Amino acid sequence: MPATSSSVGSGAAGAAQFAGSKSRKYNYFEPRGKRATHYEDVTVDVQPDPERYLIQNWIIEFEGGKGGGAYQKGSTAALSSNWHAFRAPDQEWERTHYQRQSKIETMVQAVIANARKAGAHKVFDKAWQTVLQKHLGAWKHAEFGLGTSLMQAQRYGYTQMINNATLTNSSYKMRLTQDITLYLAEIGMDIDGWNDELGKTTWLEDPMWQPCREAIETIMGSEDYLEQYFAINIVFEPLVGELIRSGFFMQAAAANNDFITPPVISAAEADYERNLANTVDLIYLLAHEEEHGAHNRALFKSWLAKHGDLAEKAAAALQPIWSQPHSKPVSFEDVKAVSKERLDRIVGELGLE
Repeated sequence: MPATSSSVGSGAAGAAQFAGSKSRKYNYFEPRGKRATHYEDVTVDVQPDPERYLIQNWIIEFEGGKGGGAYQKGSTAALSSNWHAFRAPDQEWERTHYQRQSKIETMVQAVIANARKAGAHKVFDKAWQTVLQKHLGAWKHAEFGLGTSLMQAQRYGYTQMINNATLTNSSYKMRLTQDITLYLAEIGMDIDGWNDELGKTTWLEDPMWQPCREAIETIMGSEDYLEQYFAINIVFEPLVGELIRSGFFMQAAAANNDFITPPVISAAEADYERNLANTVDLIYLLAHEEEHGAHNRALFKSWLAKHGDLAEKAAAALQPIWSQPHSKPVSFEDVKAVSKERLDRIVGELGLE
């Protein structure tokens, strides 16, 4: 909705009038449904756009910016006739996000505390103890890298709705990184010979983890915020993230006398379902809009090829982990087939086959 210049001649923020500006209802934007949700009331246009309401440029500028205000459409190669059309399906905003994170943290800490009190971690299979130190310890660095990338990406999102979805995604990753760090440190205090540094060493030096590092560092190095968001949730997570979390740790743990690790990392799978729904909604909207859909589909397919190749190599390199526990309840081939099917469903839903 274009702004109409008011009698205020300074060009200051708010020096424009728009339909409904004097109304007591939130009717300055078009809600997704018949009525605006609470999420829309506190999210839509919180980040003002000069093309909609203000008669001057963006009211803030990032240090080292390229000029023209803090948010620029050129921050991504994707195009849209209306960036403000996106609404996150999970409708998460500040209050609901903190509430959900708090509940998860309460659950995780209760699980760890009760397990330590019962001595449950002292009966872990010895080989499994090494697996946790090396590979769960390495995986927390992968989660941290993804969270850092998303934190960077949200700075450049053109609307508050996109930024909210990206930032909550980052927050989930950082929470999981913290949970794994605290979990391994706490059970390690009761296990002789435990090495808290083994995970970091494995992440930096073990050959099987280097393709995973390459895939994540390539995502982090992208200067296109939407490419980062796409690469993480559409490509890396189904091919590598779910593969290692639910395909290995959550399935192999119990068979090796470990009933603590699955609940500690289980919330991450629910996190991903929310993040995936948000990403699919945004990418579908861009891929199928009338004006720029063809351009965006070609762009997304290039991202899919680029990051898909790196993620495939990362997954293949991690295969030896499945053979390291004494008890092997699931094979890598079976888990890999599930992840491939998962990616195919996501890509099919987006129309990017």
